[in-house]
Amino acid sequence: MASGGFRAGAGRPKGAKAPKAKPIKVAPDIKKAARQSGMTPLDYMLTVMNDGEADNDRRDRMAVAAAPFCHARAESAAGGKKEQQQAEAERLAEASPFATPEAPKG
Repeated sequence: MASGGFRAGAGRPKGAKAPKAKPIKVAPDIKKAARQSGMTPLDYMLTVMNDGEADNDRRDRMAVAAAPFCHARAESAAGGKKEQQQAEAERLAEASPFATPEAPKG
């Protein structure tokens, strides 16, 4: 069974372009209010999120949008898989009967 190599008609056609991302549509009154307030986008999102009179769906969307700017990701705080494996290996090595003893003092 052959693998790899040229396959006629495979791949992206020449001249094809990736689909453009659709711009997020924001209501004009929201844009106007944000510009007039002179706040940063994050401050504006937090203000709307904490506004008890705002629509709950809008408050939820603002919370989701503001979260990455306010909170670190859980995995970045604990380190990656390699860091976790290294820490576990060091912990086990310290408790091992074959661990390197401390140097004599003196």
